[in-house]
Amino acid sequence: MKVLVTGATGFIGNHLVKQLLKDAVEVIATSRNIEKARKYEWFPKVRYIQCDLKEEHEDYFYFFERPDCMVHLAWEGLSDYKNLLHIESNVPVHYNFIKNMVHHGLNHVVVTGTCFEYGMQLGQLSEDLETKPFTRYGLGKDTLRKYLEQLFSINSVTFQWIRLFYIYGDGQRETSLLSQLDEAVRREEKKFNMSGGEQLRDYLPVEKVAEYIGAIALQEKIQGIINCCSGTPISISKLVEMHVKKRGYSIELNLGYYSYPDYEPMAFWGDNSKLQSILCEK
Repeated sequence: MKVLVTGATGFIGNHLVKQLLKDAVEVIATSRNIEKARKYEWFPKVRYIQCDLKEEHEDYFYFFERPDCMVHLAWEGLSDYKNLLHIESNVPVHYNFIKNMVHHGLNHVVVTGTCFEYGMQLGQLSEDLETKPFTRYGLGKDTLRKYLEQLFSINSVTFQWIRLFYIYGDGQRETSLLSQLDEAVRREEKKFNMSGGEQLRDYLPVEKVAEYIGAIALQEKIQGIINCCSGTPISISKLVEMHVKKRGYSIELNLGYYSYPDYEPMAFWGDNSKLQSILCEK
């Protein structure tokens, strides 16, 4: 099986490529920066094609050597949930790219969405809930999904929309909570300032996320929206405490220093029943 991975040099992309190679999949990897790609251990083991998806190609499917499946991770501006580019730029660019791929022969499309599509809803979130995005990032992803559902309703395409929840691990953004904690320890700071930490979230290590995305993409029985999550809520303060203990840090957590973000509900986590069905069949 030949799988195209867009955004291959990103946080999740790097780990997904390694996972697919472990699953003996032929990987075509693409991103905008070949020099960054060369630094990864998987680079000589894949077919790498540098590309900016804003470029115009008459036949992207041919350009990417006719893959059997595409896992579309690419998305710009992930660090700024309120940026208008999620709506004004990302939606048309990514829709037209995927439409071109399908129009020229691709019949299995996997795209990563976000739990931010659910908006400010509380509690356990299942795939059949109505989406109510509150951020421009969530709205952009939700809009792309709806466009694709309309497109694929007139095409015979296997379509899986993977809603990602919270992810941590090697390669995460410097602005992420645990990365900031690591940096504070590196600078030998005595205290780490954070919110009250009472928020309940659904976290997975990035290696597990890559494993789950691979499992979803390498089957066609279960389609549609699929939550990629643990199914178990954990408080942010507990997550940080676990990280401190695991790393052997001696730093005081200054809880309540920052106010809670205004774009997330206090408590939400995913229903992973569909994901578990896929994993049981693997």
